[in-house]
Amino acid sequence: MDVRRRHHSSAPAGEPLKKKNTPPPPPAPQLVSTVVPLYVTNGVFFGVFFSVAYFLLHRWREKIRNSTPLHVVTLSEMAAFLSLIASLIYLLGFFGIGLVQPIIAASSRPSSDDEAEEEEIIKDDARNPGPCPAGIIDCSAVAAISPAPPSQKPQLPLHVPPQIPPLSSDDEELVQQVVSGEVPSYSLESRLGDCRRAAVIRRAAVERVTGRSLEGLPVEGFDYDSILGQCCEMPIGFVQIPVGVAGPLLLDGVEHTVPMATTEGCLVASTNRGCKAISISGGASSVVLRDGMTRAPVVRFATAVRAAQLKSYLEDPINFDSLAVVFNKSSRFARLQKIKPALAGKNLYIRFSCSTGDAMGMNMVSKGVQNVLDFLQTDFSDMEVIGISGNYCSDKKAAGVNWIEGRGKSVVCEAIIKEEVVKKVLKTNVESLVELNMLKNLTGSAVAGALGGFNAHASNIVSAVYLATGQDPAQNVESSHCITMMEAINNGKDLHISVTMPSIEVGTVGGGTQLSSQSACLNLLGVKGACKESPGGNAKQLATIVAGAVLAGELSLMSAIAAGQLVKSHMKYNRSSRDVSKMVS
Repeated sequence: MDVRRRHHSSAPAGEPLKKKNTPPPPPAPQLVSTVVPLYVTNGVFFGVFFSVAYFLLHRWREKIRNSTPLHVVTLSEMAAFLSLIASLIYLLGFFGIGLVQPIIAASSRPSSDDEAEEEEIIKDDARNPGPCPAGIIDCSAVAAISPAPPSQKPQLPLHVPPQIPPLSSDDEELVQQVVSGEVPSYSLESRLGDCRRAAVIRRAAVERVTGRSLEGLPVEGFDYDSILGQCCEMPIGFVQIPVGVAGPLLLDGVEHTVPMATTEGCLVASTNRGCKAISISGGASSVVLRDGMTRAPVVRFATAVRAAQLKSYLEDPINFDSLAVVFNKSSRFARLQKIKPALAGKNLYIRFSCSTGDAMGMNMVSKGVQNVLDFLQTDFSDMEVIGISGNYCSDKKAAGVNWIEGRGKSVVCEAIIKEEVVKKVLKTNVESLVELNMLKNLTGSAVAGALGGFNAHASNIVSAVYLATGQDPAQNVESSHCITMMEAINNGKDLHISVTMPSIEVGTVGGGTQLSSQSACLNLLGVKGACKESPGGNAKQLATIVAGAVLAGELSLMSAIAAGQLVKSHMKYNRSSRDVSKMVS
């Protein structure tokens, strides 16, 4: 609030001040001017802008056709160029003024409360004259703005969660409409055009409908526009998962720092130890054996004989090229690799496999499959499409077809760990590791009837890397198919370890990879976005990094079990240090 300083009179004390009769200031002269309507001015400048832009483009096209240098300009072209710049500056200034004027007007206009308070302060100052107006300033305000002494540092809280601002009257009305069912919750984004505001309103409605508090679930500080129509529907906040790093992992001669998002203590530390053992021993090597995403629709015929005819048609190599042309029209990256049909009665399951560039590719392959189904119905009009997916793909399920045929990227990764590294870093010996791997990962998994689970904890590492890099976490099911092999080499001194993973499903474009946090983790690995030099190269490299991280995790965990350190390490890194017995008593 602006407080005006009074000039005190030099009259003797006790003598009343004489009021001077000052004549009122003369009125300001009225300025008379003729103002052109705003829409006329805007129309003129819009016309000038588009007309000179068309003129310049037309002239430049003629110069290109006549092989005239573009930098040689005539007087008319120079005038047109200046007119283009002038009209552009006016239009930008016009729209900028429209945004700035309300802010300037609001900040320069004093409120009625400020005016009343200022008048009261002046009256009080007249009743109690003093040398300065410092007495009217609140002491707490002075203490808040004055710097603290060097010996007294301000005590700030370690973490202050962002507070949700109170709802406005309009938002409160919308919350009531959502609670009553008058406004569907899913329509808030399209209705408001503001994704963050829609999330806040939906969150308040959920709390009132359920009667449960959502305190602790953050809503501020997230870009809700980035997930609209792509990652999540009807958001009310976001969950925080800590991200750690393991490495450097020396893989194929390149060091990688692997981001891992997890809430399981000891996981990152264990993987980091495995990375250290691999790097000291000279690094790991990897090979991508196959690269193809799959989709398998199910179709039905009136008889099994008719279904078998389509099966024979699809298996005939002569027909593959025509089907590939139809399939590949769906995308410039989709390339049909093979078709594998399977018959069950009068139902036919058709497993399409195709390359998908740097995308994980589920949507891409589905569009190609739809094109082929439409093409087939010209010759097989009696074919009934039951579903675009018949679970012969097989997506997000443990299936033998993925374990044998592969899905996504099929990768094998190996390393030779030296004897001294096994003893000093891993705290065990080669013989114990080989025996444990045979009895646990191979025999034990077979006794359990495992399908693709011949490993110690591959899904732990796969899930953590998937969450950090924006992959589909549900595809951890088949992506974690892994067989871990260990063998003593060089007369039993060194350890050869390998992981074979037939269905790593990853991508570096699309889906959750476009979110800022996940994109940053992909950038850390050097595989952000599409690979311009070799389409699909970034996705393949990410798959090898996943396999390399699994190799490190398998090596470290198996060593901990062989050395009898598993329980001890988990009690140290995966448990609270507080005395639970005292808390219970």
